Amino acid sequence: MIIARSPLRITLGGGGTDLPSYYRDHEGFLVSAAIDRYVYVNVMRPFTPGIYLKYSQLEHVEGIDEVKHPIIREALRLLGFRTPQVEITTLADIPSGTGLGSSGSFTTALLKALYTHRRRHLHQEELAELACHIEIDRLGEPIGKQDQYIAAYGGVTCFTFHQNDKVTAVPLQISMETMFALEDDLILFFTGFSRSASGILRDQNVRSQQNNAEMLSNLHYVKDLGYRSKAALEAGKTRLLGELMHEHWEHKKRRSAGMSNSQIDEWYELGMKNGAVGGKLVGAGGGGFLMFVAEDRNRLRQAMAGAGLEEVRFRFDFEGTKVMMSS
Repeated sequence: MIIARSPLRITLGGGGTDLPSYYRDHEGFLVSAAIDRYVYVNVMRPFTPGIYLKYSQLEHVEGIDEVKHPIIREALRLLGFRTPQVEITTLADIPSGTGLGSSGSFTTALLKALYTHRRRHLHQEELAELACHIEIDRLGEPIGKQDQYIAAYGGVTCFTFHQNDKVTAVPLQISMETMFALEDDLILFFTGFSRSASGILRDQNVRSQQNNAEMLSNLHYVKDLGYRSKAALEAGKTRLLGELMHEHWEHKKRRSAGMSNSQIDEWYELGMKNGAVGGKLVGAGGGGFLMFVAEDRNRLRQAMAGAGLEEVRFRFDFEGTKVMMSS
C-alpha cells in the first residue's frame, strides 16, 4: 500500500501569468505558498484483476480506456499499465472547486503514489512537469503550471515561467520572523461557492492567444504586482503585501465578468471595514476562498463569522508532495 499526500496552495502575487498562452510570449512570474491542507491518494494492489477507483464516484472497470476519471486514466496510460490490477482511493481536506489548486495537488499525489508503486523515484521538477503534461498537454485543460509546481515543491516559492516552457523555482528569501507574521496575518474564509475554473481560464486563454490588448495589459500589470509582492515580503512588509493584494483584486475583477459577484463583493467590503488591509479570491475567481491580510485579526474574524463565513486556519507546508507510507 502506498499513501501519498500533496499540499494545496495560495497565491501571494502574480497569479494568472502561469498559463502557456501568456508566458510563451511574455514570461510569467508569481509567488505561491503551499499550505498544510492536503489531497491524499492511496494506491494498492487488490486481490482480483481490474481497476478499482474510489473518489467522489466509484468505478470498477477492466481496462484503462474504460476509466471515466480523466486524470487517473491518463496517469495509468502514462505509466503503461498493461494488465491493470490496481486500487486507487482519494481523499481531500478541502473540496475541489474552491480555488486552492486541488486538481494540480491531486495529479502530483497520484503520480507520486503510482511511481512509488512501480518502484520508481520522481524528483520535484520531474513530478511537476509530468503533472502539467497530463493536465495541459494530454487533457487540454486551459490551466497554468502554478498548482502542479507548488504542490511538488512546497514552501513559499517564486516561480518564473520561461518562454521555452521551462520553470525556475526559487524559495522566497524571507526571515523566519516575517514567515511567522505572514502565517498569522493571512486569513482564509470559505465563501460557500464551489466552481469550475475552466470557464474563466478558457476566456483568459483565448483572449491571450488573440493578443487582446486589454487582457495582456492586465496580465502584465499583475506580473509586476508579483515582483512587487516578492520585494515587499523580502523587506518584511506584510502590510504592504495586503495593499498590493487589494490592488491585484481590483485588476483581477476586470479580467472577467465571472470573477466575482454581488455577495462576494459585499463580504469583501465587510472584511475591508473590519480589520483587513487587503485581500482577494484565491484561484481563478468566481467562488472558493476569500483571503485577507489582516491588521486586526480578531475584529476581522468576528465580522466574517457574523456574516456566516467559516474560517480555515493553516500554516505553510515545506515538504511538498511526499509518500507518507509505503508497504
